[in-house]
Amino acid sequence: MTQKILANRLHHTAYVTKDLEATRAFYEDMLGFPLIATYCEKDELFGKERIYCHVFFELADGSALAFFQFADPDDQAEFGPEMPDSPFTHVALDVDADAQAEIERRIAAAGFAEPDTYVLEHGYCRSVYIKDPNGMLLEFTHDDPRAAPLDAERRASARGELKRWLAGQYHNNNPFRAEHAA
Repeated sequence: MTQKILANRLHHTAYVTKDLEATRAFYEDMLGFPLIATYCEKDELFGKERIYCHVFFELADGSALAFFQFADPDDQAEFGPEMPDSPFTHVALDVDADAQAEIERRIAAAGFAEPDTYVLEHGYCRSVYIKDPNGMLLEFTHDDPRAAPLDAERRASARGELKRWLAGQYHNNNPFRAEHAA
């Protein structure tokens, strides 16, 4: 029996930024994600009145990337910890091949270079990575068309593969990698 997925799509992800204008310029001017909402608010949050601004940058499916900035430096320090400097903590966005090429063009035109941007060929997808002004890593990924036919197999084996890995059997199961051993 297949259980109904209750969430329709991602509504938004939210992060704290130290510089809303630099964040706006990156997402709206460079990447072309329109600023669709700015909420300037004052609320009783976590035991204290706080003044903050919350902005949303739209993606094609109607979801958004959102950012907060606080008026009070103490609130900013409390809620605005540094982004983790890890390539494994990132937001991955699905793009088609043309959009990925355009993003790469915009990244180059803006003067970004390694280590703030790089490309990884995962086999089942190609990913372009870039750090935003907050240090958050974004991934723009385009799936390899050869991966789609494997989707049903991946879904059927997902729990078994996780169980195998958790039991210490770490062999590679990515058929797009040369080191894959069936």
